[in-house]
Amino acid sequence: MGRCGCESETSAQLPGGLSPPRRKSMANKSKLAKQKQREKTVAKYAAKRAELKAAGDYYGLSQLPRDASPTRLHNRCEFTGRPRGYVRFFGVSRIVLREMAHRGELPGVKKASW
Repeated sequence: MGRCGCESETSAQLPGGLSPPRRKSMANKSKLAKQKQREKTVAKYAAKRAELKAAGDYYGLSQLPRDASPTRLHNRCEFTGRPRGYVRFFGVSRIVLREMAHRGELPGVKKASW
């Protein structure tokens, strides 16, 4: 509830007291767009890179665009775009993973108890 005693959309919570998935900021969207462009470039030059690498033509490799190297790609959360705390198996960040597990959206995932 807000200060005025009414519920506002910003204070809405999911069942169990969990907050809805975070929204992506404009800066984050920009980084995601840049990442998508890099992925396209890597895919475009993948065959050429493999060919040059097999031939040992390192000068030819150096003439390709820098973003053509798969090393420049960075894993990001599918929902929030967060680059850190990425869990590769699920494709999401640790924060989203925790929220999804609490909501029961990940089959077979449960809280540890021993």
